[in-house]
Amino acid sequence: MARPVTLFTGQWADLPLEELAKMAADWGYDGLELACWGDHFDPELGARSKRYCDDRHALLEKYDLKCWSISHHLAGQLVCDNIDARHYQFTPPGVKKNPAAARAWAVKTMKQTARAAANMKLKVVNGFTGSSIWHLLYSFPPALPGQIDAGYEDFAKRWTPILDVFADKGVRFALEVHPTEIAFDIASAERALKAVKNHKAFGFNYDPSHLGYQGVDYVEFIRRFKDRIFHVHMKDAWWGHGDGSVGVFGGHTDFADPRRFWDFRSLGHGDIEFEDIIVALNDIGYKGPLSVEWEDSRMDRCHGAEEACDFVKAVDFPSSNIAFDAQFEK
Repeated sequence: MARPVTLFTGQWADLPLEELAKMAADWGYDGLELACWGDHFDPELGARSKRYCDDRHALLEKYDLKCWSISHHLAGQLVCDNIDARHYQFTPPGVKKNPAAARAWAVKTMKQTARAAANMKLKVVNGFTGSSIWHLLYSFPPALPGQIDAGYEDFAKRWTPILDVFADKGVRFALEVHPTEIAFDIASAERALKAVKNHKAFGFNYDPSHLGYQGVDYVEFIRRFKDRIFHVHMKDAWWGHGDGSVGVFGGHTDFADPRRFWDFRSLGHGDIEFEDIIVALNDIGYKGPLSVEWEDSRMDRCHGAEEACDFVKAVDFPSSNIAFDAQFEK
């Protein structure tokens, strides 16, 4: 049986959920991965009210859609980040210009998101963790002895109490491995797992687009963390383009700037080898949704989302339950 194909609603939060649900159903999606912003899913309300959660499911069921996960990248980012003016666009008005209050809101909200997921009868929440040491990525001035270790210790200190709530509710947190997070490649993902002592509620939302342009082996990531792939984003990227004036760090250019070395692309229009990904997901026994995170500044999003749904359904295939050469035996 093919895996369900869902659409992450984060890039569509300007639309009412019901409007998007109707569109997604018309495009052929099996469900939606609900973002915890816009009117798509309110984790505070979801943590308090099972009726609200039932109503969310009912709205989706009206269009023959299901939900396998919710996502709260925005609050998660503030848990470990060094908070500045950029972060307040994610927070309620009452905590603006107050880093400590903003972080406290984020921690409380992530715990509520775990409770809300349980009320939704879901097993996975996707999101970000933030990182207090991302600014030390390029080590000049050289990082001081113990400075990177301290960043992972900070991550463990802030996130372990949150992960404990997830575990208590029978929900897992899937970090989208991504630049600016505590884990952004294989090595840093291994270090993050070690920092939280392989906490049973901590794993990854696999997204190859954030690995490929860095030069990270995005298929090896699946095999390396086979027991920690809790959710999968399908998103494409291309690299090796541009005019040679912008490198992998982006040159402070906007997405779709023709000078860029890399950019996100609609599925099938980039350099990610999705057949290799499907083989690896089959090898590790991943049976969860394949969720389209549609980001391509060069393409109309409705055209891209419909095309992406068809692409995922075409590229996905079930694993074999027989040995292909078994029929040769007498």
